Amino acid sequence: MYEYISGNIEYLSPTLAILDNHGIGYQIQISLFTYTALKQGQADKLLLYQIIREDAHILFGFKTADERDMFKLLIGVNGIGANTARMMLSSLSPAELRQAIFTDNISLLKTIKGIGLKTAQRVIIELKDKISKTDGASSLSMPMVSTGRSEAISALIMLGFAKPEVEKTIDKLLSTEPSLSIENLIKKALKAL
Repeated sequence: MYEYISGNIEYLSPTLAILDNHGIGYQIQISLFTYTALKQGQADKLLLYQIIREDAHILFGFKTADERDMFKLLIGVNGIGANTARMMLSSLSPAELRQAIFTDNISLLKTIKGIGLKTAQRVIIELKDKISKTDGASSLSMPMVSTGRSEAISALIMLGFAKPEVEKTIDKLLSTEPSLSIENLIKKALKAL
């Protein structure tokens, strides 16, 4: 099992980073929380979690140990896979997830795409005893750039949403709040979709 990887961030999108380590480019799946902490073209270090399936070896990268720990807890819940856990960490920071679980905030968990009442209840029941009530740092906001719209659309399509629906939602959000950061744009779109 890989613990971490360091190198230059050659490519960065809200769901994917390609990190060059001694001439080898590693494709690493990331959450929106990690995306906001990375900068393309700069050297960085990502903590890793590897999932091995018959058809793929997938690396998930995390900027903080707190996020990776939450990811591990989430995928341990019956019915939560790696992509759902990544969706949860893209919608809420690890600290917000921990707080929602600790306070039995089912309604907040249900705002995450793909999380219904039963799944939210299962997450709380299975994880409440495993987490501790701590205040995590709030996630960083990245200023919106000209490619923000396309990056947000790409991220949501990669998460499984239909392109026409995504474009309509993103355009509606940007028409009312044009200065939204990519992170907040995707979070609001996830709640609207």
